[in-house]
Amino acid sequence: MNDAADEDARRVRPNGLAVRRLRHDRGWSTDAMVEAIARAHRASTGVRRTITPHLLAGIEERDEPIPYATLCLVAASFDCDPVDLLAIDGSIDA
Repeated sequence: MNDAADEDARRVRPNGLAVRRLRHDRGWSTDAMVEAIARAHRASTGVRRTITPHLLAGIEERDEPIPYATLCLVAASFDCDPVDLLAIDGSIDA
């Protein structure tokens, strides 16, 4: 793998409360959030890509570790920097 692919695959720990707060601030249900992720990714790449409502629940409720690329998808839906959505102990991969 190249360095960019390695970085995208690196697992990080999101701040689930921050994700939930931003979603609630926008008045989005989990399904609306999944669609917002798809729209943001399609707008930037021309390809539809999103996450499942189950994964979103894992992120929000358990700070479930996810690949950095997935964190970028979530951040794009909020139009924010992915770093803003990391837990304080963000990276779980060495």
